[in-house]
Amino acid sequence: MDEIYSRRSIRRYTEEKVSDELIQDLLRSAMYAPSAGNERPWHFVVIRDRDILTRITDFHPYSSMLLGAACAIVVCADLRLERYKGMWVQDCSAATMNILLAAESHGLGAVWLGVYPEEDRVNPLRELLNLPDSVLPLSICSVGYPAETRKVDERYDESRVHTDRW
Repeated sequence: MDEIYSRRSIRRYTEEKVSDELIQDLLRSAMYAPSAGNERPWHFVVIRDRDILTRITDFHPYSSMLLGAACAIVVCADLRLERYKGMWVQDCSAATMNILLAAESHGLGAVWLGVYPEEDRVNPLRELLNLPDSVLPLSICSVGYPAETRKVDERYDESRVHTDRW
């Protein structure tokens, strides 16, 4: 439970590289996320190329942290794998969250950058990464060793809990 309670969005990173083995572990964690009908519609694009990371900041207004990140993981859905229409958003969101929790467990910093459903982010990213027509990017996880710490606040709010009825 520690990773759940201590995870925060980290936007500043050291220059230390993240090993391929750690990235593979983040991806393995993502692929253990629940999905509707166990369809697992996801694909992942790992970006280490500085030029590509920089070019994302040209069209994604909240992505400046990519300039200092060791890498990024783009979480995508292949609509050809979709059995339950529209559930890919939930499936890929669960995979994204698993990446963030796995990063926290390895002492990495990460932040979730929303892409879908913003067409002005989806379309340029699809073109930049040469994604097939059937593949939609949902999110980008910026990843690196943290160069900042974020305060852990209590987030449990009893006023948001309802029993049996509103």
